[in-house]
Amino acid sequence: MDSSALQAPPPAESYSRWIRRVIGIARSGGRAILPLFESTVPEPRELLTDLVREAFGEPVTDRYTSAFAAGNPYVNAALSGTYGVSGAHILCTTGATGAIALLYRALLQPGDHVLVETPGFDLLGILAHEQGARVSTFLRPGPDFAIDVERIAAALTPRTRLVVLTNLHNPSGLAASHDALQDLAALAQARGFRVIVDEVYGDFATAEERPHPACRISPDFISVSSLTKAFGLSTLRCGWIVADAAVIATVRDLADRTEFGISNLTHALAALVLERRALFTAYSSDVLSAARQITDGYFADWQQAGLIDGPLPKSGCIAFPRLVGIDDTLAFADELFERTGVTVVPGEFFGAAGHVRIGFGLPVAKVEPAFAMLGEALLAARSGGLRPLSRVL
Repeated sequence: MDSSALQAPPPAESYSRWIRRVIGIARSGGRAILPLFESTVPEPRELLTDLVREAFGEPVTDRYTSAFAAGNPYVNAALSGTYGVSGAHILCTTGATGAIALLYRALLQPGDHVLVETPGFDLLGILAHEQGARVSTFLRPGPDFAIDVERIAAALTPRTRLVVLTNLHNPSGLAASHDALQDLAALAQARGFRVIVDEVYGDFATAEERPHPACRISPDFISVSSLTKAFGLSTLRCGWIVADAAVIATVRDLADRTEFGISNLTHALAALVLERRALFTAYSSDVLSAARQITDGYFADWQQAGLIDGPLPKSGCIAFPRLVGIDDTLAFADELFERTGVTVVPGEFFGAAGHVRIGFGLPVAKVEPAFAMLGEALLAARSGGLRPLSRVL
């Protein structure tokens, strides 16, 4: 991929505002959306309903307890088992976004430097900037979006306190090389910075792709995750930080002074979900297996026809192909939505114009027509039939 495609100025609005606006337009017009912007599996409502019925019948589950002082103890115990660390290394939060914001507040001073990956989720930089940090980016170049430790080293400053990345990578869904992460750990130790690794997509990865969570690689690495993606349970707003005990002590001190938002109710349900992890991951696996039977075929056809460039990840439910011959993907996505209701995320929101993030963790009844219409739009754009420069939103 031509790295110059990643240097365009950011769009005037954030991804969050854009997708809210798209949904608002659809609702106000009574239109259906085919949501290829989704980056998770559908909420497992039947499983969640059964869990609520079981937990809050008579007697009410003992997992329903205070999470105020140190988090729900049953969530903490489940995470201790998953990560192989004691409770001193774990802090529960209100979602992964809340975890990252809390880390920035606890670990940064105004004027500190934060280095964030690009292409990347725009909120990672926005939150650091709002904390008063100086934010710059390091490139993860396509098509494999690998971590180049030399690029990171060249971008460091004396005031670099944090390097921030995702694994699986958002927006591409591709796994970072374990060797590259180990090299980054050595650099962090030598240069005195910490690395936040947003691992909300990590549970989709195979053991070969991600043999260990980041926090197990180095005491300078901080893992952040939640129930939002692989579990499809953003509604529970259960996130967590797993890190060196000294880091957690610093962050916990701030949380104890300023955080009041963790819900006893939702984290009680989160504890029950984590204790029944296999049930919920089996649900996600079934959804993705069915969706991939369609997705694999369309991607192969589009690649062969020269409509897209870039791999379909082995795991997870997102991909970030480059659309061949379409540079203004914000305009393309606008026009695609206006004409068909199919909604993909323009690469401009990740710092990579010319790409789109496609989310396909959907029921087959939605994946098939959405991919069919997206394919028709790609063909039409190549022949001039779609008006990719006609901004409609």
